[in-house]
Amino acid sequence: MTYSMKLFAAALAAVGTLAAAPVARAEAPVAKKELKVGFVPGPYIDEFRVGVEPWLTKRGYTVKYYNFSAGLEANNAVFKDEIDANVMQHTVYLNAYNDRNKTDLAGIVHVPTPPMGLYSRAYKAAADVKAGATVAVPSDPVNLERALKILRDLGWIELKSNGNPVDVTELDVIKNPRGVKIVPLEAAQAPRALDDVELAAVQGNFAIFSGLKLSEALALEKMTTPYINVVAIRKGNVDTAWARDIAAAYKSDDFKAAIRADRFYDGFRLPDYFD
Repeated sequence: MTYSMKLFAAALAAVGTLAAAPVARAEAPVAKKELKVGFVPGPYIDEFRVGVEPWLTKRGYTVKYYNFSAGLEANNAVFKDEIDANVMQHTVYLNAYNDRNKTDLAGIVHVPTPPMGLYSRAYKAAADVKAGATVAVPSDPVNLERALKILRDLGWIELKSNGNPVDVTELDVIKNPRGVKIVPLEAAQAPRALDDVELAAVQGNFAIFSGLKLSEALALEKMTTPYINVVAIRKGNVDTAWARDIAAAYKSDDFKAAIRADRFYDGFRLPDYFD
């Protein structure tokens, strides 16, 4: 065999070896097993620890908790991928945040939520409240609407129809026969305001965090589904396995049993999956 023929044969052998070698497969993406979840003051972190984290732990997840003083901070952290999810807001607030900030957060599951209530240290019953009483209400429009509806349902004021809760102001009060003095303030300050005003409309999470009991409220809001809080994540993560698992953990029999067994959650508005 000539030298050139030997080279040709060697080349053929090399090609055959390459053809016979197994093709390297692209590695599958590593499943996400650490979840970073944010909360603001209130009962939602306890709900998660008691009923959600154990379910996730059994499936190989670890959970890191992050505490924020305000909802805007918690939402910004999700949008910037600093955390995976937060639990602290209802859908109306979430939609308003997205519209205002051009963000893409989405709710994936409702969670047990305490209703907003009207509290007082000066009165024991709504029927005892005198005309001209001062009422502190949340200053943000979305939760201001909820507070004004409590006053409306008590018959103290009348509201004009407003289809967009983010546009609600005190000017939407068209009749005030009881002469109620409405004082807007930052929602988290409402429990402390009870030392200075006769009544305060307090969001459920801030009421619970400050030690107020739902049973002590002079009146509770008639909470509808859009105002039940949700787990919020980036919209692009909605179909991920970890997001589906968080939703499944809330809907699990273990979670529902944990909530139903604790009298602390009496009076909370429970999501439809509890039915």
